[in-house]
Amino acid sequence: MRSLILPILLAAAVPLHAAPLPPAIAAAIADPDRSPKAREADPIRKPAETLVFSGVKPGMVVGEFYPGGGYFTRLLNDVVGPNGHVYAIENKRWEGPQGAAAFGRLTNVTYSSGPFGTVEFPKPLDLAWVTQNYHDLKIAEYGVVDTAAFNRAVFAALKPGGVFMIVDHEAPKGTDVAGITKLHRIEKAQVIREVTAAGFKFAGEGKFLRNPADDHTLSIFDKAVQGHTDQYALKFVKPAR
Repeated sequence: MRSLILPILLAAAVPLHAAPLPPAIAAAIADPDRSPKAREADPIRKPAETLVFSGVKPGMVVGEFYPGGGYFTRLLNDVVGPNGHVYAIENKRWEGPQGAAAFGRLTNVTYSSGPFGTVEFPKPLDLAWVTQNYHDLKIAEYGVVDTAAFNRAVFAALKPGGVFMIVDHEAPKGTDVAGITKLHRIEKAQVIREVTAAGFKFAGEGKFLRNPADDHTLSIFDKAVQGHTDQYALKFVKPAR
C-alpha cells in the first residue's frame, strides 16, 4: 500500500508548472510518517522552496539550531539520508518534557540542548540552519547571547564553502532590541550586516515566504498576522579560501 501512496503524495508536493523537485526533497515531503500537523503547516512554511533554497543534499552534515517540534528536523533527516547527519541543538530553556526522546525515531539526527547560543558540533558542517529564531538571539529572557560571537562560531563550524541559512520575520526599519523583543521580528538588513561581519558572503535571498500584506508593526503572535507574516530566507556562504 505504501508504494501506491508515495507517488500520489510526491505529485501533490510539487506545484503545477514548477520545476521538478530534487528526488530526495520530494521524497522527504511525501514521507507518509510525517504528522498531519506538519502537513497542515506546509502551505505556510513552504518546505519544498525552503529546502531547495538551502541547497541541502544527501550526504550533507547539517547543524540545525532550535528545532522546536521538529518540523524541519524530520525533513532534513530524510534528505541527508544515512550518509549524512543532522545535529540539532535546542535552547535548554525551550526543551520540551520529552527532550531527545521526541527525535528518537529519526535515525540520522543527534539531538542536544544547552545554553542559548551554544555552537558545538562534532564534525564540520556543510549547512547551518536557523528558521524563525535568529531574532530570538536578541531576547535576553531566553538567554543572553553575544550575536556577533554566535555568528563567528557558526562561521568556524562550517566547512569552507559551507552555507548558513536564516529564515526570519521582517521588521520595520530601525527596529531596536526592545522592538525585536516586542514584535519577535528583525530587519533583513540587520541580519545581513551582522552575518557578513563574521566573514560570510551574502549569497542571495529567497522571496517565496514574502507577504506584502503583513503589518510589520504587529507581533508575529498577533492573530491578525500569525502564520502569515512577511518572511525572508537568506543564504550566506563561508568563502572557500
